Amino acid sequence: MRTLALDVLVPSDPLVEVLIAVPLFLYVLGVLALTRYVYGFLRTRGLSNNVVVYYNRKLIHVLAGGLVALLVPHLFTSPLVPTVFALILAAITYLPHRTGRLLYWFQVGENMYEVNFCVAWGLALLALWVLFGNPVYAVVPLAFMSFGDAVTGIIRNTLYRRRTKSWVGNLGMLAVTLPIGVYYAGHVGIVAALIASLVEHYEIPPLLDDNVLITLSTLAVLVASGALGLL
Repeated sequence: MRTLALDVLVPSDPLVEVLIAVPLFLYVLGVLALTRYVYGFLRTRGLSNNVVVYYNRKLIHVLAGGLVALLVPHLFTSPLVPTVFALILAAITYLPHRTGRLLYWFQVGENMYEVNFCVAWGLALLALWVLFGNPVYAVVPLAFMSFGDAVTGIIRNTLYRRRTKSWVGNLGMLAVTLPIGVYYAGHVGIVAALIASLVEHYEIPPLLDDNVLITLSTLAVLVASGALGLL
């Protein structure tokens, strides 16, 4: 693996990339707002509060974290701007916890894992882009966390009607992360998908939730593979 590509920290045109990031950021905020209406609709259909909240969290994973992650390599020349906006979003989602005024349709008082998601998303993008000199591999942990964890959460929420861990959900995650891993990282992506789908089953509250463990394990596989010349 090459030396740190610190030059990528400077966007080719910072103003243009900020102007690209702003509508994406507004789109993410729009997704957060949209899920409020999803919450109201599903509650009228008889689903309990905790079930709807966790459906919404996974919907946000896909529509906000996942789709934006796929767009980043095509829209940005540097991780700097998207990372900054991800951390701003982390601050925005943290403030309701701090003030006690939760965004009830997707936040819960017992954890702040949506904040962890934003931080992990931004820092993983930054780290892998700088380490490899391009954003291709950086998409892998972001997509695993966004799409893979969403699928496992939806499966468990549907089966058990509560936030819990179950290996059937991990199998669902593996079905999603394997093709993503192969597409972006070849055989290394298979290993990363297997490990990420395994570690998602565990968490060490409050900081090491499944979002963080998926990201760290995938990052470790990619970095180790790069150091061994496998990427």
